[in-house]
Amino acid sequence: MNTQQVIFLVLSAISLASAMGVILSKNPVTSVLCLILTFFTIAGHYVMLNAQFLAVVHIIVYAGAIMVLFLFVIMLMNLNADVEPQKRNWLKYAGAISGGTLLVILVAALRDASMPSLQSGSSDIGLIANLGKTLFHQYVVPFEISSVLFLSAMVGAVVIGKKE
Repeated sequence: MNTQQVIFLVLSAISLASAMGVILSKNPVTSVLCLILTFFTIAGHYVMLNAQFLAVVHIIVYAGAIMVLFLFVIMLMNLNADVEPQKRNWLKYAGAISGGTLLVILVAALRDASMPSLQSGSSDIGLIANLGKTLFHQYVVPFEISSVLFLSAMVGAVVIGKKE
């Protein structure tokens, strides 16, 4: 067993454990923190696939911005177990049956799946330089159109948010 396989297994084990923590945690803040850990381990998998840009964007967007919003929403909602309505037993059983059915379908679908191996000659797959070359050579016009669209959206947000 080489180093990459050990790192993959450790990241996968942490990812699965923290994902189970998201599901099984009774405290919503603990659940969000477990989800942040899951996102970091997924970013580690991206780094192992030589997709550093995707890993950085994943951390910035999901573990940074989205999870901060989740924490703010949870804090503003002030969730209490006393106020929360109790779920009926048949609803819990229906959720367990549908989750188990989904698990069986996913296992059946992944059973015959194969993972293509990366060729050793192409070590620059997923690098930012390749993304930049493709973005600014083949897709320069759509990129510039989207930047003008974002600029107009920012100006519109400032105009709407401006007090009179």
